[in-house]
Amino acid sequence: MAKIKPLGDRVLIKPVEKEEKTKSGIYLPDSAKEERQEGEVIAVGTGKIRDGKKVELDVKVGDKVIYGKYSGEEIKIDTEEYKIVREDDIVAILEN
Repeated sequence: MAKIKPLGDRVLIKPVEKEEKTKSGIYLPDSAKEERQEGEVIAVGTGKIRDGKKVELDVKVGDKVIYGKYSGEEIKIDTEEYKIVREDDIVAILEN
């Protein structure tokens, strides 16, 4: 994979594949799959400027996050798909 370093308050996310079947083994059609956008943070930018001071981002590499459905830019590196979104487009960090 090529190295990508997001700039500023941007975050590189690898989207999580949608579940193809339920825990009990029933396969789901596309219309029944969850609509939320979920992924893993792969890289983070250097931070954002607020009131003239640099502020570090709240997310870090390895965090599982939920982000806005229509936010960010989709990119493809080799055969993998990623999204680059602003930290403000991330709505939650999923905790274990």
